[in-house]
Amino acid sequence: MPIATIATLSAYEGQTVTLQGWLYNLRASGKLLFPIFRDGTGTIQGIVPKAAVPEELFETLKNLTLESSLKVTGEVRADSRAPSGYELDVEALEVLQRVPDETPFPITLKEHGVDFLMEHRHLWIRTPRQSAILRVRATIIKAAADYFDQNGFTRTDPPILTPNACEGTSELFEMDYFDDDKAYLTQSGQLYVEATALALGKVYSFGPTFRAEKSKTRRHLTEFWMVEPEMAYAGLEDLLSLAENYLSFIVAAVLAKHRADLKVIGRDATKLDSIHAPFPRLSYDQAHQMLVDAHAKGLIDTLHQEGDDFGSPDETYISSQFDRPVMVHRYPAAIKAFYMQPDPADPTRALCVDVLAPEGYGEIIGGSERVNSYELLLERIQAHNLPVAAFQWYLDLRRYGSVPHCGFGMGIERVVAWICGLDHVRETIPFARTLNRIYP
Repeated sequence: MPIATIATLSAYEGQTVTLQGWLYNLRASGKLLFPIFRDGTGTIQGIVPKAAVPEELFETLKNLTLESSLKVTGEVRADSRAPSGYELDVEALEVLQRVPDETPFPITLKEHGVDFLMEHRHLWIRTPRQSAILRVRATIIKAAADYFDQNGFTRTDPPILTPNACEGTSELFEMDYFDDDKAYLTQSGQLYVEATALALGKVYSFGPTFRAEKSKTRRHLTEFWMVEPEMAYAGLEDLLSLAENYLSFIVAAVLAKHRADLKVIGRDATKLDSIHAPFPRLSYDQAHQMLVDAHAKGLIDTLHQEGDDFGSPDETYISSQFDRPVMVHRYPAAIKAFYMQPDPADPTRALCVDVLAPEGYGEIIGGSERVNSYELLLERIQAHNLPVAAFQWYLDLRRYGSVPHCGFGMGIERVVAWICGLDHVRETIPFARTLNRIYP
């Protein structure tokens, strides 16, 4: 018999196949059994009439425990009423491992608390919704790399252990290095991809990053995955175009492959159909005025102060006014990182952008033009009380053939949360690391 997966059963209609998977659920109705099997690509219901199969098979399946591993053989039959569009008329069964009755699978169809589910994350990911989220995540990661690979970018991997931080060391995990030196887990590969951009033109990095900030919000993890493109001979307008085309490409890839998974997750996919370039653009000043007007109308509680960064409630309101991501640019330079290029038209503003996802998901991309003057970069490093010696190599990039260049960082988990419509980023990664969780 051909070995098939649940995701490919449409190619086997009317044929007998073998599935390799697990028993997800089992319902009995008189002399009929309705097992539901899963195999990592989806779920399918089996039909087992007692009169149509050997008695031993019927009794084995009737008494089988949830999450027992098995190989099941049967004929694929189309059924428009079935969630997957197909059912399996079971003919044979081989049990590889039966879960003991005395230690049943702990995650059932009843309601479980978040702490319980996170404590059993290694098992929770087997459930259809969590599996669907991880399949969508995999496509987002693939599309995130495919776009750059198809558009002339070269992947260059920055180090995970660094001698300094992008924006100070207060939010970094520090560790002992050789000979009593200190090292830090990277919070961004940006500084290093600036170096490779000046060697290769257009580059990107893709890897894990770490933030030691003691945040408990639904948008923060201490370990997450970041993709960071960087372009030489490019400015803010080039960056805005890249960001909107990039996100449009990723959403299109998910919609092309995962509408069924989005339905399992509970995501209204029609809200993603409008995600295509161009995206609306607002200056910081326009966004600030939008918040002031909203406060005057009683639409938001807190009055935003000119010169302050936008908090989560501010970003939620701004993004709620649009059906696609909105790009807010030219923030006050005083609240942004030392490496951001001032706007020549107004040096109090930085040539930067934050891309805010709709539906209250906040910032998913942050980027800027980079300071390309040696003198100005040195001045900014000193003004931020950063160790000049640790940044000598970074200053060299402005000493030897400096050019205008720009880039952004995009956190994969926030994009997964937005595209899947999740309430918390802890579901966006197989094993979340948060302020209070490092197990399992």
